[in-house]
Amino acid sequence: MPNHYEGTVISSPLDIEAVETSRFDPRLGEEIKALRKAKRMTLGQLGQATGLSNGFISQIERGQNRPSVTALFKISRALGVSVGWFFPGTNTGDAQRNTHVVRRQDRRSIDYDDGIRDELLTPGLGGKLELLSCRFPAGSGVENAYHHEGEEAGVVIRGALDLWVGDTLYHLKEGDSFAFDSATPHRYRNPTQDETVVIWAITPPNF
Repeated sequence: MPNHYEGTVISSPLDIEAVETSRFDPRLGEEIKALRKAKRMTLGQLGQATGLSNGFISQIERGQNRPSVTALFKISRALGVSVGWFFPGTNTGDAQRNTHVVRRQDRRSIDYDDGIRDELLTPGLGGKLELLSCRFPAGSGVENAYHHEGEEAGVVIRGALDLWVGDTLYHLKEGDSFAFDSATPHRYRNPTQDETVVIWAITPPNF
């Protein structure tokens, strides 16, 4: 899930504050704020739990900035939910569509700071498997390795992906696939000048 650009590398929590603010979805900030207040957490407490500055979190909540993949992962964990909590719901009235099928136009998605886009391919997050379509613009990725419970697998369907699992770097090209234990620190980036698309599976759904 969704910190690199050629010449713009986010390498620490403070660097995250320098990200672009275009195409931000204010709904995400509103949901973060509502959940924080429901947990009776102050901005300071959330900042301390995530390592992000109070000002940056406040900007996100007010719709003036948007988080990176790493930042949203830290915020969601501090609030006791998965990143999937913040996927917007669909407005379709087709009950069967919500239960078993996701039409392309109904995909729920999250856009991150450097243009990474996660689209949820499974109808919901209540099952044992989460399937994502992850789109990585040129040079984008996650700089700081992270880990969590579960297993992950995926296949590169367009472009290329550099994947670090522990201390090992894998150079993946179109058609290559992967799988690893999510408890192992991992990170990834698109090393090319073109968009990379990866179909990414996570179990249990906790990203």
